[in-house]
Amino acid sequence: MCGRFALKASAEELRNVFEYLGAAPGAEGMPPRFNIAPTQPIATIRHAHGARRFALVRWGLVPGWVKDPSAFSLLINARAETVAEKPSFRGAIRHRRCLVPASGYYEWHRPDDGSRQPWYIRPRDGKLVALAGLWEEWCDPDGGEIETGALLTVPANAALAPIHHRMPAVIAPEDFDTWLDVGGTSVKEALALLRPAPESFFEAVPVSQRVNSARDDDEALTEQVALAEAPAESASPKRTAGAGTRQAKPAGRTSGQLDLF
Repeated sequence: MCGRFALKASAEELRNVFEYLGAAPGAEGMPPRFNIAPTQPIATIRHAHGARRFALVRWGLVPGWVKDPSAFSLLINARAETVAEKPSFRGAIRHRRCLVPASGYYEWHRPDDGSRQPWYIRPRDGKLVALAGLWEEWCDPDGGEIETGALLTVPANAALAPIHHRMPAVIAPEDFDTWLDVGGTSVKEALALLRPAPESFFEAVPVSQRVNSARDDDEALTEQVALAEAPAESASPKRTAGAGTRQAKPAGRTSGQLDLF
């Protein structure tokens, strides 16, 4: 599961890593974000017209066949194991794959006492990471269009499983072209790229409970705080009911805190 993440790279850093064509609309002047939440804009990289392109989409995928998005729960994550079978994602995994740049993401650990401790999970080398994503385009009857997206998740690796049993799928730089090539890469080949990151790839630090509120968005959210007791290695992860993807209500319909986990 991934319900919050951060992206604090400059437009120049994004271009250097993802090598998209030209100055992307919306990328120049894009401020650092430290608490990106569902329904907010997220940066994506896709392949279109012979080159990589940058695009902002709303986080929370709305399939094109939905009649009323306001009555449809946003799909912020898709499970890699079932994404090719689910009606909401079948078209996107075939035709609309993307990369989602991130500096790190947040996960909440729930020990047996019922508390919720947020952790910030970031690449050990401090570089940007490319999360596997899908995007969709929804058109209203009046001709308006909106592009939305979701992140793909896989079982957590052994290093992160004590915090949460799922993690976002990471696409390695050498696999960018393969993942984005929706015309030449089959669904089977694309799914083979969705696997847990190596155990040494990420590091996790406990962070402030302030990240629970989507209204808070500052760099201090990513800084380590004191933790009375770290999650035990033998902690049993809590699983959700059903085999599908988790859904989240749009940000703003609660008091500022999303109960995503």
